[in-house]
Parts: sequence; structure tokens; C-alpha cells
Amino acid sequence: MSNVKPYSLFTEFDIELFKSGKHFRLYEKLGSHPVEVDGEEGTYFAVWAPTAKSVSVVGDFNYWLEGEHKLNVRWDSSGIWEGFIPKVKPGSIYKYKIQSHNHDIKTEKADPFALRNEHPPKTASTVYDLNYKWKDKKWMDTREKHNAIDKPFSVYEIHLGSWRKKAEENRSLSYTELADELVGYIKETGFTHVEFMPIMCYPYEPSWGYQITGYFAPTARFGYPEEFMLLVDKLHQAGIGVILDWVPSHFPEDAHGLGNFDGSHLYEHPDRRRGYHPDWKSLIFNYGRNEVRSFLISNALFWLDKYHIDGLRVDAVASMLYLDYSREDGEWEPNQFGGRENLEAISFLKELNETVYANYPHVQTIAEESTSFSMVSKPTFIGGLGFGMKWMMGWMHDTLEYFKKEPIYRKHHQNDVTFSMTYAFTENFMLPLSHDEVVYGKRSLLGRMPGDEWQRFANLRLLFSYMFMHPGAKLIFQGGEFGQSEEWNFQESLDWHLLQYDYHNGIKKAITQLNTIYKTYPALYEKQFSGEGFEWIEWNDHENSVLSFLRKGNNLAESLVVVCNFTPVPREGYRVGIPDYVVPKNRKMHQIFNGNDTSFAGSGDYIVDTVKVEKEPWNGKENSMIIDLPPLSAVVFSAKAKK
Repeated sequence: MSNVKPYSLFTEFDIELFKSGKHFRLYEKLGSHPVEVDGEEGTYFAVWAPTAKSVSVVGDFNYWLEGEHKLNVRWDSSGIWEGFIPKVKPGSIYKYKIQSHNHDIKTEKADPFALRNEHPPKTASTVYDLNYKWKDKKWMDTREKHNAIDKPFSVYEIHLGSWRKKAEENRSLSYTELADELVGYIKETGFTHVEFMPIMCYPYEPSWGYQITGYFAPTARFGYPEEFMLLVDKLHQAGIGVILDWVPSHFPEDAHGLGNFDGSHLYEHPDRRRGYHPDWKSLIFNYGRNEVRSFLISNALFWLDKYHIDGLRVDAVASMLYLDYSREDGEWEPNQFGGRENLEAISFLKELNETVYANYPHVQTIAEESTSFSMVSKPTFIGGLGFGMKWMMGWMHDTLEYFKKEPIYRKHHQNDVTFSMTYAFTENFMLPLSHDEVVYGKRSLLGRMPGDEWQRFANLRLLFSYMFMHPGAKLIFQGGEFGQSEEWNFQESLDWHLLQYDYHNGIKKAITQLNTIYKTYPALYEKQFSGEGFEWIEWNDHENSVLSFLRKGNNLAESLVVVCNFTPVPREGYRVGIPDYVVPKNRKMHQIFNGNDTSFAGSGDYIVDTVKVEKEPWNGKENSMIIDLPPLSAVVFSAKAKK
């Protein structure tokens, strides 16, 4: 006889919402929940397993014996098994032993809604009760001022396991240690947000977190859930937003995970052409199944709710949008209209974004989407997918292609750095220099730069300068900000010792100043996603490999003049057109940034405080100024002096 008492957290309304795909707080119902029933402490368990013949909870409290604690199936055809087990307390570890009607297949699964899982390679779930007292009220009350699309959005992407290690112990930093060391570093370098590569429970280290088995549990590699909460809390207290990588596109086939959960294709699409991802050897969610949609949207809201997260960067959106993604002819089937679009996934993404923004209007969802699919970051009510932002993969590819060329050849390829402006405002774009660009033989960002040592570092400073002046939000992967020499290796710490060298420290100082300027001058963020925020001065001077343009905010008089010299040849006496609305009464423009500054390990040549604006038409503008352009550098001018 089973030692499980009848008990339920579900109401009939909950069940109707779940079955219709509209229950977005499933984490409050499914999973394990310490409760008191009739004066007796224990744990309520609930799991969705509609093709199961029986479901037992096995764990350290019953010697992992099947049948000791059999759950009861609900009468309402929801497929939910539930029950209360007395004396099972937080800290107990368990799995579900599921016997299926499908040929009596038996599976032993971790809890999909577990709040904590064991440290890999162990795979069991833990009964857990989140208990943390947040101290970030000031941030939460005012975060619309930090997370809005007309505010500075400079993101530092980090892989927790490899950012910094305790060398003497050969281990990664814990969540608690990161709450000290990472927070101080982000504040020092001036980034507005940090983005964590997936921290949800993942069994396989080389997946970098993108093969998730525990969607509701931060990985135990770095500590307890409350310790991750502490890290988020400390970042918020320092005025830094937190974005999580979120992976609704696929999940691994590990035996304890979601695949073949109850002996059937429960979470994954049953058609292998739509339910298996050939690139990543993983399973694809069934976006047309109501209960799966509830699972995924509940998971998104969970992190925003329980962990105060400020944004979700949604991984591999392109793979979700297209049925033929990474498939050959005959390996996919068109949709009902004969097209290649995955209509169920598109519908899911729209509902996801609508639900997120309806419940948490001051967060952002960001799509990693690499195709020309239209209106990714436009509202759903006009036909868009509803994301807040989209990664600008075309800009990333073209810019890195341009920068790896020897400067003598760049005049033939100026289109690589100007082409992005032909589509820059079709979406709310984030410019990504992410982890994907520094692995698998691509080399580090510094490693791609041509020339001698001075030129390589000058090129990298120029790349970042051009990035920060280009319209759009910014993202830089860890190590890029100080010129990491080697490719990223997830098993090793970043090469922090490089900061003792002037060139590397100079990159960090340049990034710090660029972040400061980005946050200080509204012309760089108020209209960063609008064509009104940008105007070419001269885009066609390919002979000199020079670009000049204006960045504009709400106040045109505060517009910035940006000039980039993409060659190691100084351009002395270079004339730049200036429109009337930028010219101050004293007709002097202040140089607020020079990539050749000695503090950045530049040569210090061609640095000035102010430049006189002449009433000499040039570049189709009413005025102009003559400046000396330093080699491989960007210079930025404002009517106002640096604050």
C-alpha cells in the first residue's frame, strides 16, 4: 500500500488553464512543495505524465524503492499525478519512476519543476523551498529607467565557469564569490547589464549550458539557489541589470531529462523531422502542445518572478522559426500553407513576448536571430514577434570581416562597415561580439586584428569605438574588454595577468571610457533604434578609409560628431562638415573621445581640447571644421565639454 495521502494544490480553474496552454505560473503547482497537511509536515509532489500507468516518487527517504510512494492520477484527464508524502522535508533528493502504458516502458526522471538539482554528474532533484530576503527594492522600483530601449544598454556577456577561477584550488568562483568580484568589476568597467550564459541545470560541461535538463534550477556547480539570488541582488544594488540566456529551442536526450518523459513524446514533437535538431543532437519542443507552451512560458516568468531577472536573451530563435533550418530536402515537411515557417513556434514566440511584457513591462526579451525574418522586435499587434531587441548578426559578420583585412585593402571594402546602416532601423538591434565569435578556430578578437603589435591593439580599440558610436545596444563577451589574446576556453580562466601590460590595460580603459560616454551623452541612446538618431556626414571617402557621421538624440544641439580613420596613416587637415544645429554660439567643438589617447596605450598624437568651426560649407552641411585624424582611431566631438 502506498504511503501517499490525497492532496492537491490544483483548482479546477488551474487545470482548465493548463489544458488550454494558458497557465503561466505552473511552478506554483507542479514539482515538489513542502507543505503541512492536517498538522503534519511533508511534501506535495505533482508531475505531468499523461501516458503513465503508474508514477512513484523514489528517493533517499524510501531507499529508492519503486512502489513505496505511488502518486495518484487526477480524475480530470489532465495527466497530472500528485500526492502528499509525510515527513519528506527540504533537502531530500528524489526522482519520478514512471511506468508507461506504452509497452510498459519505465523511465526514471528528474523533476522538470525542481528548484534545485544535484551537482553533476549526479542527476536527482532536491525538495527545496526558496527562502531569500531581497534588498534590491530601489532597483526594482526604478528599473524602467535602466531597462528601457531609450536608455544605455551595454551588456557584458559572461560564462560563470570560466570568467575567473581560484587557481590554487583549480575551481570556478561560487555565486557568493562572484557577488563580490564580478559586481565590482562590472561597476568599474561601466557596463549597464551583465548577461549570463545559461545557468539553468545542465549535465554536460562542454555544452556551455545550452543543453538544459533542469529549467527551474540554477546549476549546483556554483552554489545554492539563494546564493545565485544574492549575486543578482548585489548586481541590482550596484545599479547593474541582469539578463539570462534562455533556451526554449531544444533540450538534450539525457535519460533523466525531458525526453521520452513518460514513455511517450511528451515535451518533444513526435515527428522526428520537427522534433530532433541535427546540429545539436537534441530534441525540439512541441510548440503546438498546450501544456508544453504553459511549461515554457511559466519557466520564462519564473526567472523574472523569483529571481528578479531584467531580461531574457532567447537562444537560437532562427532554428525555431524555420522547419527547414539546417535540414536538407526531404528532411522537413512544409507547413499547412506550403511554406517553410514553423507556424506553431511563431505563435508560441508571440504569446511568450505578450505574456512577459504584460506581467513584467520593465524587462526586455532579446532574440538571437540570424536571418532576415521580418519584424522580430516589433509589437505583435502589428504582426511582429514582440521581442524588445534582436541581435544584429549581419553587422557583426561584416564588421569582423572588414577589420581582419590589412588596412591597405580596406578602401575596397568600405561597404562592409557602411552597409549596416541600410537596415539598422528595421529592428531594435543589439550589436553582439559574443562568445560565438571567439571559439572553434575563429581566434580572439585581438587575434583577428592585422598588423604589428601597436596596430593590432589600435585596431581593437577602433573596433570597439566604432561599435559604441554605431546605433544600437552593445554586447561584449568576457575577455574582449581587455584584449584576451587566446581563444575562449570554457575550461580555463580568462588571462587576467595580461592587465599588467599597457596595451591590454589600455583596451580596458578605452572600454571604460566608451561606456561612460555612452551613458553620459543622450545622443547615443535616446534614439538608438530610430533613423532620427543617425545622419551620415561622409560615408564614401573610401580612398582615405574614413567614415564620419552624426549621432542625434532628442536635443539636436547635443548631437555628436564621429570620425573614424580605419588606416594607420594619420589624416592631417581633414575637413568635416557640420550642420548648423550642432554648432554652438562660440563655434567651438569639444573633443570628448580620442582612441589614440596615451591612457589607452595610444601614441597621444593629434589630441586636442577644442576645434574651431568655420562657416565653410562641406559634405552638404552649412559649416565645417578641420581636424587631424590619428591613425586607426575614432574621434568624437560635442558642443558640450566632457562631463
